[in-house]
Amino acid sequence: MGANKPGKEVHDQLGRAVGIKDVSVPAVILVNPQLGENIGSAARSMLNFGLTDLRLVVPRDGWPNPAAVTLAAGALSVLESARLFDTTEEAIADLHYVMSATARRRGIELPVIGVEGVGSKVRAMEAKGTRTGILFGPENAGLSNADVALSDAILTYPVNPAFQSLNLAQAVNVFAFLYAAGEGVPDTFNDALSAVAPREDLVRLFDHLETELEDAGFFYPVVKKELMRHNIRAPLTRAQMTKQEVRTFRGIVKALSKGRGHSLKSGKNNDK
Repeated sequence: MGANKPGKEVHDQLGRAVGIKDVSVPAVILVNPQLGENIGSAARSMLNFGLTDLRLVVPRDGWPNPAAVTLAAGALSVLESARLFDTTEEAIADLHYVMSATARRRGIELPVIGVEGVGSKVRAMEAKGTRTGILFGPENAGLSNADVALSDAILTYPVNPAFQSLNLAQAVNVFAFLYAAGEGVPDTFNDALSAVAPREDLVRLFDHLETELEDAGFFYPVVKKELMRHNIRAPLTRAQMTKQEVRTFRGIVKALSKGRGHSLKSGKNNDK
């Protein structure tokens, strides 16, 4: 119910299809959350980073909560599919690996992990069919030891030790970001860059540019001509221009030297 539905087409905010999501995602379990606003903000953060499985354990103000809707800001699908549970045990019953998000030291023998690599780890587990989830406690006190004891590990953020209290929705946002960051560069950016132009195209650009500069008397004194040519070619080579960029640059050289449709020496449109 809370996970992405297999084969469901996903669209961006402009209505454009951005691919098919057919993966399970970690469950975000809010234990005794107090403010509906925080639940709504958490849902928004979740959907921003591709999380959709929201589970609520006895929210203080009941559920559904109208206060959550405004702060969800478009993530109503997450709120509508959120599942309500009477106990933490029931909320995590179908999961294989559970983390507890807490900044407080606990007298419980559990491994403590930081944020480094946690997104990649969770994604790899989900890809293998290991259902995962993370527990967040209520705003006023955080998770109880009884809830933490149900988890496999404690996830802690590198917060300021002198001010460790993090807003519930912000805490969810951090985890959602870590999860998404485990993917690396999104697929929508693949092949975003065109191939670099062949070196022969770049050499033609050099010849074209240097010929026009020669006619304009740029290479002076003559004894420094070779050094000047090297200084022109080096940055253009480092630029790794595409074929289109090389063509555009040659068009610029032509326009500056010949004008477009008339000679620059004709005096047309020149300021007096």
